[in-house]
Amino acid sequence: MKKNGKQTLIKDLTEGNVAKLLFYFAAPLFIANVLQAVYNIVDMVVVGQVIGGAGMSAVSIGGDVLHLLTFLAMGFSAAGQVIIAQYVGAGRLADVEKMIGTMFTFLLGTALVISVICYAVRVPILNALNTPPESFDYTMSYMVTCIVGLFFIYGYNIVSAILRGMGDSKRPFVFIAIAAVLNTVLDILFVGFFHLEVFGAALATVIGQMVSFIVSLIYLYKRREQFDFDFKLSSFRIDRAALKRLLLLGIPMAIQSAAISISKIVLTSWINSEGVIYSALSGIYNKTGLVMSVVANSFTTAGSSMVGQNIGAGKYDRVKRVFRCVGITGLCFASAVSIAVLLFPEKICGMFTNDASVLAISSIIIVPIVLNAFGAATRSPAFAIINGSGNSRLNLLVAILDGMIARVGLASLLGFGLGLKCRGFWYGDALAGFMPFAIGGIFYLSGRWKKQIE
Repeated sequence: MKKNGKQTLIKDLTEGNVAKLLFYFAAPLFIANVLQAVYNIVDMVVVGQVIGGAGMSAVSIGGDVLHLLTFLAMGFSAAGQVIIAQYVGAGRLADVEKMIGTMFTFLLGTALVISVICYAVRVPILNALNTPPESFDYTMSYMVTCIVGLFFIYGYNIVSAILRGMGDSKRPFVFIAIAAVLNTVLDILFVGFFHLEVFGAALATVIGQMVSFIVSLIYLYKRREQFDFDFKLSSFRIDRAALKRLLLLGIPMAIQSAAISISKIVLTSWINSEGVIYSALSGIYNKTGLVMSVVANSFTTAGSSMVGQNIGAGKYDRVKRVFRCVGITGLCFASAVSIAVLLFPEKICGMFTNDASVLAISSIIIVPIVLNAFGAATRSPAFAIINGSGNSRLNLLVAILDGMIARVGLASLLGFGLGLKCRGFWYGDALAGFMPFAIGGIFYLSGRWKKQIE
């Protein structure tokens, strides 16, 4: 896209074939999410093969804690992406610049505060999670190392949100590819050859994230003239109007992310109380869920940007086509993943560990994995329309119903009420994944998303 005859980083998503644009925009996101899932799974695979169940338990619990700590990064960066997309669609480029500076200062400062607080209460956190004694030291090592890298995770999310909001999904893919390759190589080196155990896996992750953030920041700086952000200190001053809009949409989206993470932490705590074998099995369930999540998140992110720009431009028919395309694509991928899991359950679980005690009961997570896949598929169009429209109240409703009431409620009912224990916890988690579609579907049919931005 050109501004005043000059090439810019902004890509117009309000013109052209919807399906083609959606896939073009989502493809780099998909590959990037695959790579991100791979380097998350690599930690589990390498540690599981070298250390065994205790190491897998540590990576599983530490990963859940890390995901919880990134809830503000995920929520506010997603909000920033949608706001930037809407401003781009409406042609309000001056507001884009103010939002960029505000996001950087607010979120990076938040990352530093969270890191200090979480380090101070690291022991109570693991105690509250019923961390098995066999994996406690491993988990502590993994969690503390990842806390140090929280600043870089937030930074990468900011840069990616800025670029995706402006319609660029290719560069975030390159940045995450750098992190994925580094993490994979360093994982094998640190754990397999230097015998740094779980600390080595966490260190590999942090180094990958750090390099990814630095490279992405350099990229933005070198092309600052293409989106009129000069990177002077004054440009990073928090704009009150921009911060208000970011908080208005970001808080519900952050609560949504946090609520889901907290609910999973609660489930993890319940599962951990059953012992290290079930804790390790929970890691397999969570990591296989990433396979479908990479598709769901890719099309949710792409769909949100397209919905945001088209609502900003007042092109509502295109929004409907985006909704349909995202839904159909998700269901196709969910079907493929489910067939693979049902046909080859032993091979898939065996990828993570050769621990016989874990593999002996791995069949109990197969159906929950399938349900989780279809839940993720239906969430994509729902979140694309909710997030892209910038509806903060609906985001809060989804956060409460999906994140806490449905997920924890169903898991508690099935696990404790019906006596299914861990099996019930996994079923409850998977079934709760369909709640966003119920809410988003009603919102879509109501047409209330047809609202111009302020």
